[in-house]
Amino acid sequence: MSFTVFLGNLPTWVTADDIKQWLTAEDLVSDSVKVIRNHETQESKGFAFVEAPTPDEMQAIIRRFDRAPLEDKILRANPAQPTKGPVTGAAKGAAPAAGAARSDSPRGGGRPDRRPNGGGARKRENEPKSAFATELAKAL
Repeated sequence: MSFTVFLGNLPTWVTADDIKQWLTAEDLVSDSVKVIRNHETQESKGFAFVEAPTPDEMQAIIRRFDRAPLEDKILRANPAQPTKGPVTGAAKGAAPAAGAARSDSPRGGGRPDRRPNGGGARKRENEPKSAFATELAKAL
């Protein structure tokens, strides 16, 4: 049985070795540490999974790292949720069902956008995804 901790809100510079060193410094034990990275840029996505050998060790890791400050961030640690299974192509790219488009939607279909500022996440789609991409955009 796996006792996995989700460790979130990490700065992008944090590596698995950094987390292992922090665990060792606190006399905590882990079976493995995996920092999740963007598969294209290899930049950290800001979260990791730490596998603990026992439920007690998992709780000790959570107690130590949940709400711990690191730079200007507050870390989050909690039991990892099981994966919901693979996302099928039909679920990812399927067109909405007939009659699903709504004329009152500011985006022209689906549910109305209820995010503050009219969906600020859309603005980030056009921004560079990494430091390399930022420098490349400046050069172009």
